[in-house]
Amino acid sequence: MAETAPPPVPRSPHTPRPPSGAPAGSAPDPALRLDALGPGGPYRTRARLPLSDVSGRPMGELSLVPKLYVTRAMAALHRAATPPLETRLAALARAGELFAAGTVEGVTAEEYLTTVSRLSGTPLANARVAVEAIRLSATGAYRSVQAARPVGAVNDWRDPAARSGTAVWVRRGDVFAVHAAGNHPAVHALWLEALALGYRVAVRPSRREPLTPYRLISALRAAGFGNDQVVLLPTDHDAAGELLRAADLSMVYGGQEVIDRFATDPRVLPNGPGRSKILITADSDWRDHLDTVVDSVARHGGTACVNATTVLVEGADPAPLARALADRLAELPTLPPEDERAVLPVHPVEVARAMEKHLHAVAGGTRAWLGGSGTGPAGGGVVAELGDGSAVLRPAVHQLDSPRAPQAAVELPFPCVWVAPWSRADGIAALRDSLVLTAITRDEELLDALLDEVSVKNLYIGDHPTHWIAPGIPHDAYLGEFLMRTKAVIRG
Repeated sequence: MAETAPPPVPRSPHTPRPPSGAPAGSAPDPALRLDALGPGGPYRTRARLPLSDVSGRPMGELSLVPKLYVTRAMAALHRAATPPLETRLAALARAGELFAAGTVEGVTAEEYLTTVSRLSGTPLANARVAVEAIRLSATGAYRSVQAARPVGAVNDWRDPAARSGTAVWVRRGDVFAVHAAGNHPAVHALWLEALALGYRVAVRPSRREPLTPYRLISALRAAGFGNDQVVLLPTDHDAAGELLRAADLSMVYGGQEVIDRFATDPRVLPNGPGRSKILITADSDWRDHLDTVVDSVARHGGTACVNATTVLVEGADPAPLARALADRLAELPTLPPEDERAVLPVHPVEVARAMEKHLHAVAGGTRAWLGGSGTGPAGGGVVAELGDGSAVLRPAVHQLDSPRAPQAAVELPFPCVWVAPWSRADGIAALRDSLVLTAITRDEELLDALLDEVSVKNLYIGDHPTHWIAPGIPHDAYLGEFLMRTKAVIRG
């Protein structure tokens, strides 16, 4: 891509919006045009990425900014001043309500929901949940970040505690960059905490789902945040590196390669696979917890890092659990994403087939209870074509001989779960590298060991689904732990 930023293309006063209440399967309005949102306002480039819905039909285009534009935009964020706390929090609350229920850039909340479902394949009900999560994060961001503040620290040097000496909680920088994921709209709830703390924020949207950050940043600007406080910078991969270089701190999403690449970089917070698990020990009957297991696997369409991808059972043959889980997951409906009853993710057929091929390649040698590659009740694959060029990714359940089988580390963006036996001889090693581990057990010694295990990020004890989260509760530690530090202050 050229290093010189092209001039912006003037926008018409009213960008055409998607139709309201479009029936299932109808062609979306191809006039969805998402500009970059830079320090100078909306910016339409010559380089544009075509946007298609899950059936492959054109929906519009996304402007891609060149590297030089990123450099200049980030410099503008560094020069900008941080608004007062009260101003930021009031603007965040207004933006949350506007995003969730208002009309933004001529698009109503319902029109946005229908469009984002067709664009990303996220079931409409899941998109509604994401919208509420973003609204709650915007309205309660400051309360949430305060949960991360050390109990011995205050927020301001003017606090009376500073007269005798105290710690003050301060930012580690001024500009925060986000390389966003596109698996679920709710990923955009988290970075709002950085705005609450006074950071200026630059978001590089996922090419799969740029609509949510475009609407959210537009709502933030309409609510009072300046153009030099929060920007949307869609880029190619070369310019994406410039975004990280120019930021003080960054958060990136991706696969294991992202974790490996940034594991030792103190300026980057990587978010990778969740590999969330459920362990049911011999002192509990899995039949009493099947609802929780099913919910952990299937909620959010199985696309979230908090979905359970491995279920381990002690002291019993795992086959009955695998069979019961497969029977329940097989009942989930096959529907287009904009249907209110849809619960499973939808992709273009060629994308879905590629995922299915990958699953069958990695699952070789395992017992398929659902979504297998052969014929019969367990065969037939995971792809269910809808007849319009799109396909639903249906659940898969495979049984492993060992919790240490390599398949147990495989995480796919639909309800795909590996069921395996577990014994005390397998120990903690089989439970490591879990974003969430739900441990259904009464063994307190085991629970102590799991709490001490650093690679188990969240431990849910008892009958709690792996996707559980609440305001003020850390997801992968508190974001504030990364964004802030303490500084000793004493004043007269």
